[in-house]
Amino acid sequence: MDEYIRRFLDYIDRKNSQSIKTREAYQRDLNQFRDYLQSQAIDFEHVDRIVLLNYVVHIRTLPDGTQAKDATIARKLSSIRSFYRYLNEYMGFNVSAIDSLPSLKKQNIPEFLFVSEVKEFLNTYDINDLNQLRDKTMFTMLYACGLRVSELANLKWNDIHLNERYVCVVGKGDKERLVPFFKGFEKLLVQYKQQYWQMKTKTDFVFISNRGNQLTSRGIQYLMQKHADDINFNMKVHPHMFRHSFATHLLDNGADIRVVQELLGHSSLSTTQIYTHVSMNRLKEVYESAHPLEKEIKWKK
Repeated sequence: MDEYIRRFLDYIDRKNSQSIKTREAYQRDLNQFRDYLQSQAIDFEHVDRIVLLNYVVHIRTLPDGTQAKDATIARKLSSIRSFYRYLNEYMGFNVSAIDSLPSLKKQNIPEFLFVSEVKEFLNTYDINDLNQLRDKTMFTMLYACGLRVSELANLKWNDIHLNERYVCVVGKGDKERLVPFFKGFEKLLVQYKQQYWQMKTKTDFVFISNRGNQLTSRGIQYLMQKHADDINFNMKVHPHMFRHSFATHLLDNGADIRVVQELLGHSSLSTTQIYTHVSMNRLKEVYESAHPLEKEIKWKK
């Protein structure tokens, strides 16, 4: 059974150049599935619909007695689907039960901030304080370019083209994309580099700690929530919220969805389309608050 898993992992490496974390996630999911089958004395080739449904029940309850999230189960089932597509196509299997796997994935509307909230967050830094200068620069970059927190943490100065005003970002699957930033932000970047980074750095990474080392994703998350608490923002924030806000605000202001897809580094347009739901909700709010008939006429049913 291990040999089938190994061959599948090698296959996805060759086909998709997936990240190490993606490979590890597949491996964990498939090893867990293998262990379950072995406990039931079943091999991969003799899996049927009942086995799969029983497995879903099995993984629903975690070791501590709590219930696993639908998103977690959906990811595990997605790994199994991909695995069996490979086995059916390349290993001569004929397991049709894969088509009966339930789909639990929900399309959750991403959390985002309104423009006024983003401005409040960024404009309440005192850049005379060097740590706050770093943090304002860092979170402005996050919002200006719609970066993932891992992409922000891994930025190096040679990725930033100040005169041309764009950033070269290496995203998921080592895919490279170019993202512009707004005019004037380069001045803040230069100020941060001269006053903070050059005084402390021990690395090529752009955003560093007081000790001169690369800031981690967790450290960035901590600094973001700390500032929110300091200014009485009264909400839990996370770096991906700025990425969601970036996409939503671009669409709200008329950007083409395919352009937003490119800026976010999404391989599939369907991933970007979730933001159209956010923008449509916002359009409805504006309509309901501004349209004279919506405000003044009570329609009869």
